Amino acid sequence: MSKKGLLSSSIARKVAMALSAFFLMIFLLQHVAINITSVFSGETFNEISHFMGTNPLIQYVLQPVLIIGVVFHFVMGFALELRNRGARDTKYVKNNGAANSSWMSRNMIYSGMFILIFIIIHFIDFWFPEINTKFIQGDWSGMHDGVEGYRYYHELQEKFAEVWRVALYVVGFIFLSLHLLHGFNSAFQSVGANNKYTKSMKKLGVVYAIIIPLGFIVIALFHHLNH
Repeated sequence: MSKKGLLSSSIARKVAMALSAFFLMIFLLQHVAINITSVFSGETFNEISHFMGTNPLIQYVLQPVLIIGVVFHFVMGFALELRNRGARDTKYVKNNGAANSSWMSRNMIYSGMFILIFIIIHFIDFWFPEINTKFIQGDWSGMHDGVEGYRYYHELQEKFAEVWRVALYVVGFIFLSLHLLHGFNSAFQSVGANNKYTKSMKKLGVVYAIIIPLGFIVIALFHHLNH
């Protein structure tokens, strides 16, 4: 393949990576917005969770798209990182890369690996039991103590009863924050969003990278302390 073809292919991969990042960032915003309701009202959280957990569009369309998006983002991310690592290391030796780039930009693969492990644990804690309840046991009622749609809050509190799991989640969200601190702005740069609003976008990226993970940490700590 020609140099021009390689460049076009590389740009296409980065754009695809950025688009998947935007999709997942929107999901994170929606996910924390729903889960934070559990801090203020268990009833509201149960009602929203029951709707999300039984709506056919969400279950059979959006949920598979989300899984595909997660897998694509991580596979593409690791592939791009490994592909560029050799060239990047050479440039760092010549140009003192440690002085010209952030620690996170040079170590996205490691934060990504930890986040991937964390997501697998999160699936084991929440998603797999939900799939088992609905698709294997055939129970779509969301019943708890005879009340429809009221098991979600109870299950959330039970998951955060143990200190080690809460600590794991807190560490996972800290790594998510570090990953987002670079990934947010990198995604916009990959789609060519470098203009007079770049400085404002960087500030927004910092706010997003702190507020979203912090929201998840608050949720985990709240349910642990109020179990």
